[in-house]
Amino acid sequence: MSQTRTSQKPDTVIRVCSAQMISAWEDPEKSLTKAEIFIRHAATSGADIICFPEQFATGWDPGSRENDEDLNGRIVPSLRKAAREAGICILGSFRERDLPRPTNTAIAIGRDGTIMSSYAKIHLFSPADENKAFKPGTELGLFTLGPMKCGMAICYDLRFPELFSAYAARGVQAVFVPAAWPASRIRHWELFITARAAENQMYIVGVNTTGKTPVDTYSGTSMTANPYGTIISRAGDTEQLVFADLDPAVADEARSSFPVGKDRREDIYRNLAR
Repeated sequence: MSQTRTSQKPDTVIRVCSAQMISAWEDPEKSLTKAEIFIRHAATSGADIICFPEQFATGWDPGSRENDEDLNGRIVPSLRKAAREAGICILGSFRERDLPRPTNTAIAIGRDGTIMSSYAKIHLFSPADENKAFKPGTELGLFTLGPMKCGMAICYDLRFPELFSAYAARGVQAVFVPAAWPASRIRHWELFITARAAENQMYIVGVNTTGKTPVDTYSGTSMTANPYGTIISRAGDTEQLVFADLDPAVADEARSSFPVGKDRREDIYRNLAR
């Protein structure tokens, strides 16, 4: 089931498709086949980018090493090919093979199939021992979509406002957050998405999985909040595509009319944290 928007939009506006899908557990081929259908639908609906949930090709499993891949495995080349064929940007995360442990990596692919940026999850979910199975990232994931400066975060990262402040300091106007956020804490999902958006005056695009896996139960509720912290798109708990239009001018206006960023006191924060 999908919600489709096909109306005309200004060239400066970025149309985002959040693909709330159920992963085929530890079956990348089956998941990618489903994803390709969503990708084509998003492209024909006028989307500039489609974003998938965390580790969507396999399902999020912090203890599994079954489908670790490098950039030349099955997942990334399939997405690059799909991006070229449909003429749409694609974003999602996968288990990237690395030493001494893999990283939980989000990747942004351009409409021509090139890799625009990657981001290794910085805050690993220690309550499920993700920190023991994966290696944390140390760098931001930056890319541009037309006139919009974008960044990436993954799921648990939402609980750490410093990461989003770092993106705001780099002029980022939208952060994409693929996630596997459980139904038991879905209230926090909305809280953190709206808070990160309002405090940094940026769009936050949260794309969650849904359904039940051997790890947990998920209830979707993918949503996008605008730079004022207002939710402008929201999914239910079923598999669906949800569209939202992002305008970089809205972020610029929010920051110029109410310039809270200039009042940050990084020097004081560092001293207080000692």
